[in-house]
Amino acid sequence: MNIHSSTPYLSRRSVLKGIGVSIGLPLLESMFPALAAETVASASPQSFIAIQTNMGILPEYFFPKTAGRSYESTPYLDLLKAHRDRMTVFSGVSHPEVDGGHQSECSFLTAAPHPGQSGFRNSISVDQLAAANLGHLTRFPSLSLSVGTKASISYTQAGVQIPGEDSPSNLFRKLFVQGTPAEVESQVDKIRKGRSILDSVAERSRQLGKKVSSGDREKLDSYYTGVRDLEQRLLASEEWELKPKTKVEMPIPVDEKDPGALLERINAMYALTKLAIETDATRLISIYIYQNDVKPNIEGVETGTHPLSHHGHEPGKIEQLRRIEEGQFKELATLLDALSSTKSITGSLLDRTSIMYGTPLGNTNNHSNLNLPTLLAGGGFRHAGHLAFDTEKNYPLPNLFVSVLQRLGVESDKFASSTGTVTGLELA
Repeated sequence: MNIHSSTPYLSRRSVLKGIGVSIGLPLLESMFPALAAETVASASPQSFIAIQTNMGILPEYFFPKTAGRSYESTPYLDLLKAHRDRMTVFSGVSHPEVDGGHQSECSFLTAAPHPGQSGFRNSISVDQLAAANLGHLTRFPSLSLSVGTKASISYTQAGVQIPGEDSPSNLFRKLFVQGTPAEVESQVDKIRKGRSILDSVAERSRQLGKKVSSGDREKLDSYYTGVRDLEQRLLASEEWELKPKTKVEMPIPVDEKDPGALLERINAMYALTKLAIETDATRLISIYIYQNDVKPNIEGVETGTHPLSHHGHEPGKIEQLRRIEEGQFKELATLLDALSSTKSITGSLLDRTSIMYGTPLGNTNNHSNLNLPTLLAGGGFRHAGHLAFDTEKNYPLPNLFVSVLQRLGVESDKFASSTGTVTGLELA
């Protein structure tokens, strides 16, 4: 790209000021020197996509037998070979003290221990911790998406599950369809009423705090802090509601009615995920791929994922499970391809988006929560190929969360049971 010195340079801020509204403009060549002055970091913010497939991943088709950058590939990783140099595969990792077989699904992004025990209380998920620090920078602090369920893998500071959005058409409208002036005003009014209610709740908690014990006062202080945090989020929501949404050249997707359309639903959510990151509608997305007894529409598959996952080493069941998982890895490759082919000022969307893909079950057949198949792609890391840790005494997966948080710009050296950042994974 050649830019002559006589070119009248533009900054994004000056253009926005000129038209009097705040909308995202495309990156023009005339903006490059100005962007350099405004720092490249602000032009290319880091994003994070966390994907959980809940029924495990057959380890023999995923884990390489050799470590390092020259690892010998496997059938599933072959499907992602176009991105091998921008991807790290992990073996020998898990969440310390997270057990309970399928119960561990809720701890995938929180690492909260012993989810299967009575009295279990979840904790904040890594995407929501990042949203608490960065969410105000985008229209949506985060998106919690799901396939096959209305649950999610995202949890608030109080350990409450955030509902999952499982409708591509609803998600599209939320992201890109501008309401009428009356609809916008109605939404703003709802937000203001919510803030008014929170003001009353906060005042009541302050009054109550004068009448309780010191232990209860600490609990109320924590509760009050949460109320104030929610109030600030509502204030930010009101401001964003008054700004126009980005328009995209894409028809509203049609929601699949067929319960077996697993791969079609994943494809639709991945397409909207890419658009949400590309338009900077959000920088934090979690996707919960939920599979149970419903038979997916995949050739050669005769029953649901859950019964197949308890395969008892029967070759026929393993082959059907391989077909289901292979289809999901093909969809992941499609997402990585889309992010890689979309260019930004400092490279591609893949270069500034960390995509973590994994499962809470290392071996679904026996409900093991150890040696979790996990990979990280993109994000501008100096990827290490295959990082092979001890498959018996596992390395803490929360260390990866700390590495991603720091890459996002969140000042954190600890998350849940982490012991630091990931050994062997560095920035490019």
